Amino acid sequence: MENMIINHVAVLVCAVFSLILGFIWYSKPLFAGVWQRENKLTDEQLKGSNPAKIFGLSFLLAYLMSYNLAFFLGDAATDWQWGMTAGFLAGFGWAFTMFMVIALFELKSWKYIFINGGYIVIYFTVIGLILGMWR
Repeated sequence: MENMIINHVAVLVCAVFSLILGFIWYSKPLFAGVWQRENKLTDEQLKGSNPAKIFGLSFLLAYLMSYNLAFFLGDAATDWQWGMTAGFLAGFGWAFTMFMVIALFELKSWKYIFINGGYIVIYFTVIGLILGMWR
């Protein structure tokens, strides 16, 4: 493990990126309306939520996921291509497929699955790129 390279600033940037991507992905021009309908959430329910708790915990969990991927990509030979590939494989091959299994048992719609699954795959692919590139 003496050749392990983890850029802690890049990990932090990856965690911040999750919030930025979520802000864009779940915005009104993209998927907010469909996502809200597929989850059967009313405007009142969303207004009654606790944004500090949601965004704070989301950031901490994204920070944890970013460090986890950084450890997998910690080899000195990692470059942006391998980082992006590994990010995609982690996002699609592990996270999205597990999310899909759970959503199928919960009888969620395909729209719901692909909106959230798309976010997962893009997030992991981009943080893999960042971690592979920013050594």
